[in-house]
Order: sequence, then structure tokens, then C-alpha cells
Amino acid sequence: MELITTYICKKFDIGIHDNMFGGTLMSLIDDAAGSYASQLCDTPRMVTIKFDELVFKKPVKVGSILKIYGNVLKFGTSSLELYMEIRKHNVYTGEQEIVTHTNVKFVRIDEEGNPIPISERVKQRFADRMQKFGKGLLTLAEKETFDLN
Repeated sequence: MELITTYICKKFDIGIHDNMFGGTLMSLIDDAAGSYASQLCDTPRMVTIKFDELVFKKPVKVGSILKIYGNVLKFGTSSLELYMEIRKHNVYTGEQEIVTHTNVKFVRIDEEGNPIPISERVKQRFADRMQKFGKGLLTLAEKETFDLN
């Protein structure tokens, strides 16, 4: 799985039971997954069409550091399905606990909002990167190495 982003829980994220709102967690997943999908598919035109079940396993308190991870489950013709996981990170021990996880499905769209295919080049590049680096998004140095071969 790839680390996509990190977030720190703030006071305005908290509800009346002193835990982070579930909707805020869902929004964090959607933001992270959407940016991941857009980067993988070389387009900002990726829209969320489906969230699977979301079960909140651990409470999140103010000051908690959240790490959001994701990985590709599958490419469709015009869709991309991701597995997303939010973990609470303990800065003292480095241990992480899963807060929630789900599958999210995106579709690539045109200017009118109609589905359009994800190119075979994008799918092949992802497969090549996974084989060589074990991840779909690369650092600049990795990209330079990858592009040379």
C-alpha cells in the first residue's frame, strides 16, 4: 500500500462525543483517493461513483495523526477501484491502528460528464511501476530511472 497523505485531527473536526466526525473521515478518504486516482490516470477528471461499507473501528481524538494509504484493486475500461485505509499513527512508538477502510470506485469522465476510457498506456505504466518499484506513484528520482529504461 502507498502512503497518500497525512492529516492531524483538529478541534473543528470533533463532534459532541469528543471524536472526529465520521463524515470528515469519509471526506479525507475521498480527497486522498481522488488525488491518487487522478495522478495514476494522468487526469483531473476522475469522479467518485461508489464507496463500499465504512466501519469506524477506532475513535480519533484531537491531535491524532492520521495516515491515509491506498492501493489499486483493479482498472476497468473507464473506472479505477481503490482500497483505502486510514490509520492512527502513534508518534512515540511508530505503531499504527486501523481507524477505517473501504473500497472506492472512480470513473474517468469527459467535459460533459460522460465516462471515457482510461488509456492502455496508463494501465501498462502502472503495471510496470508496480513490477519494478512496488508502487504506482514515483519520486522524481524514480521517475527519471524508470523513464531511462
